[in-house]
Amino acid sequence: MNNIHALRSAALSFTADPFLTDPESCYHYESDALIVIENGLIKSFGSYYSQKDKVPPNCQIKTYTDSLIIPGFIDTHIHYPQTQIIGAFGKQLIDWLNNYTFKAEVEFKNYDYAKMVSEFFLQQCLKSGTSTVMTYCTVHPESVDAFFEVALKKKMRVIAGKVLMDRNAPSNLLDTAQSGYDQSKALIKKWHGKERLMYAITPRFAPTSTHEQLTAAGTLWSEHPGTFMQSHLSENLGEIAWVKELFPERKDYLDVYDHYGLLGNRAVYGHGIHLSEREWHRLHESKTSIAHCPTSNEFLGSGLFDFKAAKSIERPVRVGLASDIGAGTSFSQLQSMNESYKIAQLNGVALSSIHAFYLATRGAAEALGLLDKVGSIAPGMEADLLVLDMKSTELIDFRMKYCKSVEESLFIQMTLGDDRSTKAVYISGECAYQKG
Repeated sequence: MNNIHALRSAALSFTADPFLTDPESCYHYESDALIVIENGLIKSFGSYYSQKDKVPPNCQIKTYTDSLIIPGFIDTHIHYPQTQIIGAFGKQLIDWLNNYTFKAEVEFKNYDYAKMVSEFFLQQCLKSGTSTVMTYCTVHPESVDAFFEVALKKKMRVIAGKVLMDRNAPSNLLDTAQSGYDQSKALIKKWHGKERLMYAITPRFAPTSTHEQLTAAGTLWSEHPGTFMQSHLSENLGEIAWVKELFPERKDYLDVYDHYGLLGNRAVYGHGIHLSEREWHRLHESKTSIAHCPTSNEFLGSGLFDFKAAKSIERPVRVGLASDIGAGTSFSQLQSMNESYKIAQLNGVALSSIHAFYLATRGAAEALGLLDKVGSIAPGMEADLLVLDMKSTELIDFRMKYCKSVEESLFIQMTLGDDRSTKAVYISGECAYQKG
């Protein structure tokens, strides 16, 4: 028996990359839309009056007023085991890892503890309008099992993986090249492709893996087509200097990963702040993606992401927005957009709301290689949807009275909004979060 229902509201979905073409032609907006959902997938999307006579008589229609339905936000780089250290005072990257991150991650050998944090983490994601995450677990297989168990129950499309780390970290957080390979392979077999779950091979970053482990990671990825690769790249100048000391034979930071076969479609690297033109070109050529982490980059003083370089017409690179919890300071991708706008301004780029919302929806889906599944409202796509409350606070309500365009209304939401802006979230067509 088909499960069919519909949502009525204003709605917006992106159809192309506004960084590479006219932004006004990159989205489909309906002031009064009807989105028909059948068995967890979008059946149709268009104006209410063009669609209403096509729906079955028994189709229930849920109407949202003062709202905008968009694809659920996608977070392309986040650390669920760092939820409990969000907002921890720190200096810069390496100090923060040593003083907070590594100490927190030791706890995730305990499955029950990892499951408790996973529950809280994913509920915070939903509350913030995020329906898909690409997250790091810890070195412990228990942290992966717990996370996937919770995500499976919530029916979410998520990507996650066990951290690979066999040097330059506390001894109780280290694996070996062989044990990391064996444990990851077992986890891939257990979880990848189960319902909406996907696995990412996850070397933390080049300094915490030996040559042997990076070789094993490349072998593992080549043996399991369809899995993902995630790590960190050029976040901090001290980190880059450290990589140069550890891998003096390589051209640059990106070349370390390239040497071990860790670049390509479905490879996503967090940050990418301090990259050379050679590295940008190689990212484009290999179809490797960057996860832009604005609140984290500001919090740790890492630097300003270069949108001009990333989205050069001659060799554009796939970029998705990310919160990077726990160095990141908010689960809300609206707040990530807010800070991204400021970073872009400081780097001589005026980032419009169209560009920002694209990075958190269709752009993030492209960065993850999931354009055929999530990130857009279109027939055949999975029905992961966010209902934004366009008047979520007194200030926003007041400001919206003077709003003159769709672009301006989105800009108001991304500069003044947060998790209070989430009216509802639908996962596979079912309401998974409702404000109040």
